[in-house]
Amino acid sequence: MSEQATPASNRPLLLVDDDATFVRVLTRALTSRGFEVISATNLGDARMLARRQQPRYCVLDLKLGDENGLRLIPELHSLVPDMRILLLTGYASIATAVEAIKRGAHDYLAKPVDADAVVRALLDGDNGEGDEEDLPDAPEAPLALRRLEWEHIQRVLTECSGNISETARRLGMHRRTLQRKLGKHPVRERPQDEH
Repeated sequence: MSEQATPASNRPLLLVDDDATFVRVLTRALTSRGFEVISATNLGDARMLARRQQPRYCVLDLKLGDENGLRLIPELHSLVPDMRILLLTGYASIATAVEAIKRGAHDYLAKPVDADAVVRALLDGDNGEGDEEDLPDAPEAPLALRRLEWEHIQRVLTECSGNISETARRLGMHRRTLQRKLGKHPVRERPQDEH
């Protein structure tokens, strides 16, 4: 087995996600890896716990019911300046990843994710200096048209702070059409067969 990394601090890890099953499973896995985990299911509870507990780490879901986790990142940093924040999302996009890093997240992972990947992302950089210019790389090959549409929708959604109605208005599409597109998993990065 590989050498197990352990948290560099006795301060807790804040887990913010509205999926109770995911919280229970990830809490158990992170606790077994040496973290003391505290959890919140919404932005208000997360702020309160950050203020009271001063967590060293935060694992934050992008979508918290009708709330957007991106909004919380700068607030958490103002409450706990040295907090390392990992953003998780089921709807991975380059635009969202870039926005998360710009707002102060240290890393970004797409769900489903395993506890070892979470630990690596949280502890990476604890021993060395992280480069603030570590934005996700652009793809080497051109993206498929449907993937470009997905990226554009995600970029506009991010600009609208997750507001579906405003995003639909800016994109010139019906709200239900946008919700249907958002409910689908992102399309493949590259077409499988190009001849």
